[in-house]
Amino acid sequence: MDEQDPKEEPIETMFRNGTITVVGILLAFSLGFVTHWAANPVPWQLHDLFAVVPILGGIVLQMRALSILLDVGSLRRPVFDRANRIFMFGLVLTACGVGLAILLDVFEMSVRSTLPAR
Repeated sequence: MDEQDPKEEPIETMFRNGTITVVGILLAFSLGFVTHWAANPVPWQLHDLFAVVPILGGIVLQMRALSILLDVGSLRRPVFDRANRIFMFGLVLTACGVGLAILLDVFEMSVRSTLPAR
């Protein structure tokens, strides 16, 4: 009776490749948002750091997850699962930062009364 631990089953290569693709695409979107936001002609304020820090932290975690997934060791389930957790945490952190950036922009526009009147 040779029973294997289900946590030690190897990840299928095609499944890992699909995960790497998803991580890479979402990381590119995150980097694109930061690039677009940095090129915005509106000057940055100190309060923008409340949005920038989680966005950059999330991007770093997404990059870490991608580097783990690109390693051959990620074919082992515990390593693959760890990389997925890191990626999801980075994605949620980035999304929170983007949401905060949007809220800060809306607040800034409402303070400056640039919103059109109804």
